[in-house]
Amino acid sequence: MGAQRGKDILLKIEAGGGGFTTVAGLRARTIALNARTIDATDGDSAGRWRELLAGAGVRSIAVNGQGVFRDAASDALIREAFFSQDAQVWRLIVPDFGQLQGPFLVAALEYAGQHEGEASFAISLASAGEITFESLG
Repeated sequence: MGAQRGKDILLKIEAGGGGFTTVAGLRARTIALNARTIDATDGDSAGRWRELLAGAGVRSIAVNGQGVFRDAASDALIREAFFSQDAQVWRLIVPDFGQLQGPFLVAALEYAGQHEGEASFAISLASAGEITFESLG
């Protein structure tokens, strides 16, 4: 995989009717995949090396983004998702890697603005159920 443009990473929210709306104007975004490990080391562990229990840890995904809203539709979808605190279906697309999709909660939503600049926002998503992965390669 060669170098990629950061702007090609897309964050989308389900907008009803099975369609997805791209979250408008994201200028920075990170997607962190996590898997907590379970230590299964005991007195019989070879050489007293740590042993991890395969497949037993909790997996999660955290998503953070910052940018500007370009339309009222995406602003409304995100705002409604935050205030309802119901898990919404999100789609995260990373070119040449794959697509992650599943339920996420809006864990944080911040608005900011400069006197002589545009209003901006920051969003944090936390996975809230099974996330599927589909390779795009």
